[in-house]
Amino acid sequence: MATVNNPMRERLLEAAAELFYARGLRAVSVDKVIEKARTTKVTFYRHFKSKDDLIVAYLEVRATLERDGVDAAIAHGGGDVAATLGLIAEAVGGLACTPGFRGCPFINAAAEYPDADSAVRRTVDAHRHWYRTAFERLLAPLGLADPASAGDDLMLIRDGAMVGGYLDEPAAIAASFLRSAKAVVGL
Repeated sequence: MATVNNPMRERLLEAAAELFYARGLRAVSVDKVIEKARTTKVTFYRHFKSKDDLIVAYLEVRATLERDGVDAAIAHGGGDVAATLGLIAEAVGGLACTPGFRGCPFINAAAEYPDADSAVRRTVDAHRHWYRTAFERLLAPLGLADPASAGDDLMLIRDGAMVGGYLDEPAAIAASFLRSAKAVVGL
């Protein structure tokens, strides 16, 4: 993936992010992204080989944002697991309350791309693996006997919060996430 800032590439990614998240990955055509970005097919294909490449790039941008947020919470918590879980809960709850929230873009992508060998699913799986290891890093100060299982449990709670934030009352998500996460790790 290109690491140099490219205004047209960024414009295509912004257009795709808005459309993909609001309407779904498969429902949005390359033509719709091109139209929203106010560019041409030639320009699109200069930056992305295919729609799947655009989807992967979109997911990678979303992954970076989530990773930066979780890493910042862990750093800010300074080893205080309860405080860090509180920060993550606030972020999850705040996200669920934003207008147009449709749940986790990674869960949504996995639902639309069931083939585990597709580039889209590999990107989803890589992000989910990162999240589990981040939860294990967060839990390290507790000295749990099985931090990997606790990380899996926190991942499940996070997934549930993302789905619940879309389907249920978003305002209750942060408190529910925090209660559940603390119960898993014995806080």
